[in-house]
Amino acid sequence: MSDKKNELKFKYIFDDSYNPVYVNGAHGGVTPRGELVVNFYLERQPLPNSISHELAANGSIGRESAVEPADLPRSFVRFISSGVVLSHQTAKEIHFWLGEKLKEMEAIENAKTALNSAPISDKSRFTH
Repeated sequence: MSDKKNELKFKYIFDDSYNPVYVNGAHGGVTPRGELVVNFYLERQPLPNSISHELAANGSIGRESAVEPADLPRSFVRFISSGVVLSHQTAKEIHFWLGEKLKEMEAIENAKTALNSAPISDKSRFTH
């Protein structure tokens, strides 16, 4: 146990079904109660419900003759994997936290760029 009297420790407990997922977008807005709803999605091309092919005279599969739904080539899917509801204060705190994490990510990217653009003689001093 810590000797610090003015310390608070948070322990993280994960549900057995915890499974992080990749998202590449979000949609939502402010509710009538003033809370923020954020629904996270993965945007991707849709999969067809069915595809029909002609049969060649020798019994082999021929060219594609139909796709269901018909608008498949002009469609995208936004698969909603999860959503959150945030109070104004929590949204502000997460906004700040994300800003700090973005600064860290940018520092890492800047360091990579500097390393990759350094002359080869300078790179030899770095080890793995």
